[in-house]
Amino acid sequence: MAVRFAAVTAGMAMAVSSICQAQDAATAKLDIELNALAPSQKGCMMTFVAENNLQAPINKISFELAFFNDKNAVDRITVLDFRDLPQGKKRVRQFDMPNVKCETVTRIIINDTPVCDGPVAGECMKGLVTRSQISVPFEG
Repeated sequence: MAVRFAAVTAGMAMAVSSICQAQDAATAKLDIELNALAPSQKGCMMTFVAENNLQAPINKISFELAFFNDKNAVDRITVLDFRDLPQGKKRVRQFDMPNVKCETVTRIIINDTPVCDGPVAGECMKGLVTRSQISVPFEG
């Protein structure tokens, strides 16, 4: 009887562990926030806040972004290097975009993550969650 109870208890513990791991994977995400656009001498200073809540640190990551202008046309596509994103930490990244007028940027879309060194392949885009703190939409 004690052996059977121990086996049932061990089975329940494994099931609970599997459920917790599945929940952790479901909540694993990479949050990227468009925080500010500010005119600069070169063009437009873009500020992003990134938080890596994936299941591994990111040693190096870059994002391919498409910038739409006031005519709702793609003005440019560029790759921004966000460097490393430690697990569970927020990082602020700023990029001075030459020859871009902030007031003409109407939307920004993340097309891809051409570099994502750390998590399992595909996890950076799969776990991507975007938001904007300003009136310019930011989409993933």
